[in-house]
Amino acid sequence: MHDNTLIPRPSTLDLSEFVTRFGDIYEHSPWVAKLTWERGLQAAQDTSAGLAEAMGRTLREASPERQLEVIRAHPDLAGKAAIAGDLTDDSTREQAGAGLDQCTPEEMARFERLNAAYKEKFGFPFVMAVKGSDRHAILAAFEARLENSQQEERRTAIEQINRIARLRLDDRATNR
Repeated sequence: MHDNTLIPRPSTLDLSEFVTRFGDIYEHSPWVAKLTWERGLQAAQDTSAGLAEAMGRTLREASPERQLEVIRAHPDLAGKAAIAGDLTDDSTREQAGAGLDQCTPEEMARFERLNAAYKEKFGFPFVMAVKGSDRHAILAAFEARLENSQQEERRTAIEQINRIARLRLDDRATNR
């Protein structure tokens, strides 16, 4: 992972500028950026790694209810939103990068079955940082994680969401 400096430096931004620039790092959850800014930003948060750690801590320390809101804000992998073109730009790029836009009809049916079984068991969508992965590895992870307890899986989903956030911040730092 890169440790690139973000420009403009997050510690120099006011709340409004910070939320405008980083409010979308967590899918449909600008409160993570707002609360992170309110906790105070130092020069250590001016890198993608430093800001990812601060924002990740905000989410990890949030109430289970708020964590579930963030998890539920994520789209199904290879789900109806992807097919309909209703994903955020970041999610579209991430899913396409993992080849989820190239699934065979059989793989799509398997994703739909797994998405349904997972939601039935946990009450939220399966979330995975798919960058650098492929649909076969994702399907295997899906099946393995269906064995987790509710608490284990909420923790795993939050870890994966924080990985997604780190990757998104790395992209912003390198693609100025």
